[in-house]
Amino acid sequence: MSEIRYINTTRADIERLMEIRAEMLREVNGLSEEYVYDEALVAESRKYFESGNQTTVLALDNEKVIGCASLSYIWIMPTFDHPTGIRAHLMNVYTKSEHRRKGISTCMIQMLIDEAREKGVTEISLDATEMGRPLYETLGFKTNSAGMVLELSL
Repeated sequence: MSEIRYINTTRADIERLMEIRAEMLREVNGLSEEYVYDEALVAESRKYFESGNQTTVLALDNEKVIGCASLSYIWIMPTFDHPTGIRAHLMNVYTKSEHRRKGISTCMIQMLIDEAREKGVTEISLDATEMGRPLYETLGFKTNSAGMVLELSL
């Protein structure tokens, strides 16, 4: 039996990170293995991961990437409820199907939550799929109806 290892990515991991994210996006969006991503999406994703305003954890099984989770940091004007002004958004939580239900996503998310606490983050948001919702609830995430969103098209 192999032991799962977890790492925080660095620039040296960018190709593995881009590959697992592409796989995750294909699965979540019901796309075929042959789907070719728009060059702008790939370029902006690469630029984003290289910017450093995020932390991504990879789960490795004998150096093969089997999962990922990312936390994007957002700094806004401080408020009474959020005195540091530091918030975060959890994204790209994914574990390959053959490794699911083994606590891998839980471990990756907990690593990100622990880091967020150390950085003074006062709130972590996320967009949950139906499949992911029970996992997030076990980690303490709650549905929040306090906010509103305006989506702007490009």
